[in-house]
Amino acid sequence: MHSLAPETDVRAMHVAVEEARLVVDLMDGRTIAVPLAWYPRLANATVQQRNHWELAGGGYGIHWPDIDEDLSTEGLLRGARAPQTRSAP
Repeated sequence: MHSLAPETDVRAMHVAVEEARLVVDLMDGRTIAVPLAWYPRLANATVQQRNHWELAGGGYGIHWPDIDEDLSTEGLLRGARAPQTRSAP
């Protein structure tokens, strides 16, 4: 029996960090685009640091070794932002 549900593959295929957004192409053909401001480490990184990314966890994660940032495609799909740090009183 065939399912009407489309096959999904949420592994990242390509990553681009633009001036104001993070764009991730998934293996199943979808593209996720989120505001770069959601991820301060990426937003504050140099262009060279932003462009030096690696797929991690079989493609379910993205790692930026120069700034020690890790994001998952699942988190991006959920709209999860980087945790906010509180400044000292």
